[in-house]
Amino acid sequence: MSEHSPHNAMDDPGEVAHFYDRCSDLMRELLDGLATAPGRPRPFPEIEDAIGWPRRRIASVLGGVFRMRHREFGGRRPYRFHDARHAASGRWEMWMDAGQAEAVRAARSSMRLPHGPSE
Repeated sequence: MSEHSPHNAMDDPGEVAHFYDRCSDLMRELLDGLATAPGRPRPFPEIEDAIGWPRRRIASVLGGVFRMRHREFGGRRPYRFHDARHAASGRWEMWMDAGQAEAVRAARSSMRLPHGPSE
């Protein structure tokens, strides 16, 4: 499958950790949720269900982090996308690769935050 804008996906663990440190609590919760299933693209509603969020919260959270992501990280993001045309579900799908997920778990651990979903 073709990934949407793969050049925007972070692969440096330090950059992922810095993003985790700078983002909102809701964005951290989303990143924690994505880190529980590395390598597995999922449509937004499936991720929201796993986190215990209402529908469309992911879109709101991504919109809320947009300015910071572009201002501080040049548009880069610690997750990956398939757009609806290239996704198995026919909807936008989101996931983290194994390196991104490990960097998020390490960042959470270093911040001494409670464990993420299903841990």
